[in-house]
Amino acid sequence: MLNFDFGQIASAEFGIGRDNGQGRTYSLISVDGEVQDSLAEMASGTWNAMRGMTKEPPQYEPSEKYASQEYVFLPLANVLGERMRELHTANNILIDGQALSEPMKIFCYFARFTDRQGQRLTALRRATQFKGVLKSRLLRFDTDALKIVKDKVFKLDTNFDILIDAQAVHVLRPSGFEFVGQLQDAVLSAVPSNVQSIQAELTFVDFASIEGYASAHPRAARYLASIRSQKGIKNIDRNRLQRLCAATGVDLADIDGNLIVHEKHVMGFLEVLDRRRYEIELVADSPEKFRAASRIKI
Repeated sequence: MLNFDFGQIASAEFGIGRDNGQGRTYSLISVDGEVQDSLAEMASGTWNAMRGMTKEPPQYEPSEKYASQEYVFLPLANVLGERMRELHTANNILIDGQALSEPMKIFCYFARFTDRQGQRLTALRRATQFKGVLKSRLLRFDTDALKIVKDKVFKLDTNFDILIDAQAVHVLRPSGFEFVGQLQDAVLSAVPSNVQSIQAELTFVDFASIEGYASAHPRAARYLASIRSQKGIKNIDRNRLQRLCAATGVDLADIDGNLIVHEKHVMGFLEVLDRRRYEIELVADSPEKFRAASRIKI
């Protein structure tokens, strides 16, 4: 459930995120009551859309490929939710009346609500349609003629990409979450800690070559983040792991009791650990090897 009561909204704030090429900053902008009501309707509509998809969303995994709209969640304490957690908990965002003066630097807009129980909800949307309307030629009907609208006009979307409460990041559009949450940077920076965590469970694997490769390859870094989140890594059987690698074309070397993975086989090895490489034999003596696009359990 969402830790927020839409029927008891006490306050609403509006803000934008800007990227100047050297970093991202957030600013609040004063809005009137009508805009606040529209933002609340957007947030409520987003939650309804999520709940209409599923009552039990899966946890977001960086190695999965998601549909354009798919309800997933991420615990707010998760390292991948750091950017969203910082925005949600920030108490020192300043009001900036000039924040909209450079629209092309805007990468997102957001609303922050507080209900009468003191619960906070942050709703966020990637800024595409919001600033895209500035490139259009808008007309308005004035007396008996159409005239060009010369003022800057921004357009709100029908719903948000993300809702954030005290416990989790609720995601309606995974691609929007990955963009505003800077997930690629997050998974790359998390490579050393992820390797350290997995290495502690799989002590018979040398992760030196894997860490070096993943530090420069986002897809490999995503697999590491996914593998770390799995339960039971320490229960992986060495012999079964070696057999599956051999069956699916992943070459391993056994040096002084440690399994060494050559750089060109790192992705294959990570796919094995992430349960994405498998072999079936429906036709006798004709084994077939496949790579799974998803590893959702049946």
